[in-house]
Amino acid sequence: MKIQKSAKLKVPFFRHDLGDPELESIRKVFQGTILTTGSHVAEFESRFQELLGRRFALGVTSATGALHMSLLALGIGSGDEVITTPMTFIATATAILESGARPVFVDVEPDTGNLDAALVEKAITSKTKAILPVHLYGQMCDMQALRRIADRHQLKLIEDAAHCIEGKRDGIGVGQLSATACFSFYATKNLTCGEGGAVVTDDPEIEKKLRLLRLHGMNKNAYDRDREGYQHWDMTTLGWKYNMDNIQAAILLPQLDRFKSNFEKRQKLADRYDRLLLNIEGVRLPAVRPNTIHARHLYPVWVIASGRDQVIQKLKNWGIEVMVNYRAIHLLDYFSREFGYKRGDFPVAERLGDETISLPFYPLMPEEHQDYVAECLREFMGSDNA
Repeated sequence: MKIQKSAKLKVPFFRHDLGDPELESIRKVFQGTILTTGSHVAEFESRFQELLGRRFALGVTSATGALHMSLLALGIGSGDEVITTPMTFIATATAILESGARPVFVDVEPDTGNLDAALVEKAITSKTKAILPVHLYGQMCDMQALRRIADRHQLKLIEDAAHCIEGKRDGIGVGQLSATACFSFYATKNLTCGEGGAVVTDDPEIEKKLRLLRLHGMNKNAYDRDREGYQHWDMTTLGWKYNMDNIQAAILLPQLDRFKSNFEKRQKLADRYDRLLLNIEGVRLPAVRPNTIHARHLYPVWVIASGRDQVIQKLKNWGIEVMVNYRAIHLLDYFSREFGYKRGDFPVAERLGDETISLPFYPLMPEEHQDYVAECLREFMGSDNA
């Protein structure tokens, strides 16, 4: 159908569902004396580790911080190499750089955008110390294959699960086969407190190291002293300022009560998009692997690379906000300048980075907005402009 100007809607890329429950939770924090890391953080950590079936969870300020801490806790630093994907947000690679190590990119699967496990072994050198896969868009990588590779070469395995709290593959959950898994609670994530994150592990020794690294290397924090009475604290290692505060945790806690229902809403919306976008010429949908529970953080489509930016501009002109998740990061100025990467080094990631568009997608998205997005995409891709 032809899109009439009179029919144009304003379709946001994302809209949170925060409201009275979160305000009431924050009010309880304000009634107490601890605004920083305290009882609300402890409650969130307990519920989050239970949700994921992991032994330990620590609330932090970002997934970037969680990744950085994980690398340091595993002894990865100067002179080491960490294998990861170029199809991700820059923080995956910059966390490796911040630890003192070097990111080594491996190309991705052409039908999912996830790290291609079949290519990982070729990239391993004597300097390789870890593999850091990213569960892109909310679909888990082949963790069983990566675990076997890590075991053969005595490598650490860290998951960037910023998109993938709910994900499972072949019965394996996030964090089950790795040393740590790292999560983001950024503004558009499935759980959000604006900025924030978490790291989970089943290893008590790693948890102890992470706890010290989270707050300056101090062995006591303000909440400890408030509960136990004043005790002198000590600094036992060099740490960072990555601790989550009670206000962030207070925003997250009520969302856990509707976490399952919001996931079900996103699943239904994703299934509906799949039907609406079926058979639009020039539009491809990422594959979903068998025996997979997709966390459905984003809803991306891949369009003809030469016309991608035209499609974005036209959708914006029609009132539809979209994003690009992601351009292949090895081609960004810093990485190409510092490491000499060039176009052609990782052709699959480059192609997907040139083709991808993330469509509006969030649990409370009206079906009318989905219909409008699909109609606009179908009209433009069917025109001579595509």
